[in-house]
Amino acid sequence: MAKLWGGRFQAENTKLLEQFNASIPFDYKLWKYDILGSKIHSKMLCKIGVLSEEELMLIHQGLDRIAKDIQDNLFNFDIADEDIHMAIESALIRDIGEVGKKLHTARSRNDQVALDFRLYVLDSNQQIQQLLITLMQTLLEIAKDHIHTIMPGMTHLQHAQPVNFGFHIVAWCMNFKRDLERLSNSYARNNYMPLGVGAMAGTPYKNDRDMMAKDLGFIAPTLNAMDTVSDRDFALDLLYDLSMIAMHISRIAEELVLWSSYEFKFIDISDAYATGSSIMPQKKNPDVPELLRGKSGRVFGNLFALLSVMKGLPFAYNKDTQEDKERVFDSVETISLSLEILNEVLNTMSISKENMLRMAQVGHLSATDLADFLVRECGIAFREAHHITGKIVAYAESKNQDISMLDEEEMLGLDSRIKKGVKAVLNLEASMNARDSIGGTASIQTQKQIETLQEWINHYNEK
Repeated sequence: MAKLWGGRFQAENTKLLEQFNASIPFDYKLWKYDILGSKIHSKMLCKIGVLSEEELMLIHQGLDRIAKDIQDNLFNFDIADEDIHMAIESALIRDIGEVGKKLHTARSRNDQVALDFRLYVLDSNQQIQQLLITLMQTLLEIAKDHIHTIMPGMTHLQHAQPVNFGFHIVAWCMNFKRDLERLSNSYARNNYMPLGVGAMAGTPYKNDRDMMAKDLGFIAPTLNAMDTVSDRDFALDLLYDLSMIAMHISRIAEELVLWSSYEFKFIDISDAYATGSSIMPQKKNPDVPELLRGKSGRVFGNLFALLSVMKGLPFAYNKDTQEDKERVFDSVETISLSLEILNEVLNTMSISKENMLRMAQVGHLSATDLADFLVRECGIAFREAHHITGKIVAYAESKNQDISMLDEEEMLGLDSRIKKGVKAVLNLEASMNARDSIGGTASIQTQKQIETLQEWINHYNEK
């Protein structure tokens, strides 16, 4: 069949141009949305008198047959058709004849692709939200079991203060809560219907865009035709949201790599999600977290690639925007798989409370508590208390001990201003639970954080 747009052309396209110009090798993924949009568009054409009821029925039946052929892998995606829109329209004309040629009345491929791609982006947004909810639920289940599991809290990757493992897991969870909020906001901002604006200036057919918006589940039609066909902010919003998720996953993956090493041994990744070395038989490599960490660069690159495509385009449609889909498809698939496998790794890993506690017993994690005791109980200014505590840390270092292991009599002998009772504040559990302010690591505060997040998830799921 000749090109559906080829009436004014004298020569056929070269094979090289067909290969360079075609998007069907990747935009075939939009077929469900293209058929849905065509059904709603034809329904609208019937309402405004362009199609009869009989013609509408023929078109819908033809589109249903095409959908079944695609689902059954019987449809021929021919590169000569250029894109999914032309592929389906050409197949429809072959199937039902002249009536099929009426379908494209009052629309352009420009608003057609804007609709299909936006529907894909919005659906992907919701699917990833559900994956994030599942992952957050897994994290909260882990956190619930470890509100009393003491581990070293770190700054600069150096031992800082004692925290509980549940508290650390809640910190991870907060990142994904923000990711969900970003996705939700992006969804609401972009839930407007592009179909019916034509090539770039509207149509003379009095398209009922309100009807189509309602039938397709959008809030309302888009406002300006020129903006509509050139807008890819909805895709960039998703790419940014996915980049943030990738960054958060990468940070968690980094900690999983560290924690699974012999130097930490806080966790053990299930053999089902680890690999070995081709030369060193003793090795068990945390390949899943490493790949999760590495995939962030790929997702960031997709965001920057589309920003680069869009930055110099004049308004209305430009063929450059054909470069949008592969970036979004890749990021959606990468993040979806990453969230799924991270959830499984977390669900199957083993956690060593003993190793966490042992590591918390080095590095003088309760030093801040000693300084606070000197301020609160001994009336010493904080800067002086800081200095005294530093001297006691140096003394403990000289004995190859942690300050929590020093006897009270030893500390009383190091400075006459130190009062009895100092030993009690150096206990790691007491130190952890002393941080009882809102947002703190005390077990009771961690439990409240878990409950608050669980309530938030429950409310989110009810929306």
